[in-house]
Amino acid sequence: MAYTPLTPDATWSESITAHAHLLRAYWPVLAASFLMSLVATPLCRLVALRKGIVDKPDEFLKPHGRPIPYLGGVGIFMGWVAGIAFAILAFSPEREAASAFASFDPGAGPTINMSLMLVILLAGTVIMALGLLDDLSVLSPRIKLIVSVAVAGLLLAAGLGDDVIVNATNQVGVTFELPREWWLVLTYSIPVTVVIIVGASNATNLIDGLDGLCSGVLAIISLGFLILALHLHVHRTTELWNSIDGVRVVLSMALVGASLGFLPMNRNPAKIFMGDAGSMLLGLNAAIILLLFSEEHRVRWMLASVMVFGLPVADMMLALVRRWRAQRPVMTGDRSHFYDQLVDRGLSVRAVVRISYGLSALFVAMGLLLTFMRMRHCLLVYAVFGLGLLYAVHRFGMLRVDHESAGDDTTDKA
Repeated sequence: MAYTPLTPDATWSESITAHAHLLRAYWPVLAASFLMSLVATPLCRLVALRKGIVDKPDEFLKPHGRPIPYLGGVGIFMGWVAGIAFAILAFSPEREAASAFASFDPGAGPTINMSLMLVILLAGTVIMALGLLDDLSVLSPRIKLIVSVAVAGLLLAAGLGDDVIVNATNQVGVTFELPREWWLVLTYSIPVTVVIIVGASNATNLIDGLDGLCSGVLAIISLGFLILALHLHVHRTTELWNSIDGVRVVLSMALVGASLGFLPMNRNPAKIFMGDAGSMLLGLNAAIILLLFSEEHRVRWMLASVMVFGLPVADMMLALVRRWRAQRPVMTGDRSHFYDQLVDRGLSVRAVVRISYGLSALFVAMGLLLTFMRMRHCLLVYAVFGLGLLYAVHRFGMLRVDHESAGDDTTDKA
C-alpha cells in the first residue's frame, strides 16, 4: 500500500493511518524482544540458582527476606539483542530511503542506519558485561565510571552526540562557523554527551530498588519514546526517510519488549533481579534515544524526550542533593529514595510501585504534550512543572537525610 510523508496540515485520520503503517512494519522488533526476554529470564534464573549467583539480604540496602537470583539483566540483554538483530537482518541497508518510505508491503521494510546500530549493539554489550561483573564481584565506582566514559567515546566516534551543542544553541541564535570551528563544537558536545550517558545509566540503577520498579518504569518510558519516535517518523516533511528515524523506533521497541518480557518474574514478590547488568543497559539505551532525539535540530524534541525520562532523573537529582546535604560522597548509597520513603511511611511495595508507574506516566504525558507546543510555551511548562515538583518534594519531606550507615548504591536493591 503506497504511503507518502504527511504534510503539516494532515488530518487525524491520515496520521492514524500512517502510524498503523509504521507499526505494521516494525512490530516484529517488539515481539522478538519480548518473547526472547520472556523465555530467557527464567532460564537465567535457573543458571543463577545452580551457580549460587544470588543477592543476599542485609539489614540496610537489601531488605528482601531471602536470597534472590541475579542474572535477570542477562535475560533483558538477550531480549534487547533479539530485537536489534531482527532489525539488522530484516531492514536491508541497501534499500533507498525513498523506496522504503513509499511502501510498507511485506517485501519493503524500513531503512535503518546499519553502522550506528552495530555500534549501539557493541556499546550495550560492553555496558551489560560491566554491570554483570559488578553483580558477580563488586567493582569500584572509578572502574565503572572509566568504562562508561569509554562507551560514551565509542558512541561519539560513531557520530552520536558529536553536535548536540549545535542543536541546542541554534534555538537561541548562537551559531558556529562550520567546519572551521568543528573543534569548538566537539569541546562543548563531548562533556554534555558523556554526562547524558553516564547520568542516565546511573539514574536507572538508582531507581532499581523495589520489585518490578525499574523494569516497569522503563517500559512506560520506552512507550513514551516510541510514541515520540513514531510521531517524528510519520511527520517527516522531506521526501527521504531519515534512517535515524528507524533507529529510534527500533531501540524504543526493543526496550519496551525486553522490559516487559522481564517484568513477570520481577514483579512483587520477585523471583529474579536484573542487577547492574540490566539497569545500566536500560539506562544506556535511554541515553542513546535521548541523544537520537537531539539529532532533530529542534530543542523541543530534546526537552520532550528528557521529560519522558523525568522520573529517574528526578530521583537521581534528589539523591545527589540529599547526599550533598549529608556531606556524603555521591556514590554512597542510602535508603532515602522517594520509593524508600513511601515504604517507610507504611505503603506496601506493590502500592509504591503502582504510584511510581503513575508518576512515570505523568512525566510521559507531559513530554508528549510538549511536542504540540511552541518553544516559548515549552519553557513555561518546564518551569511550572519544575516548581510543582519542588513544592511536592518540600511538602512531603523527600529531602530528608537517612543518618544510618550507608552502603554501595550501585548494587541492585530490588
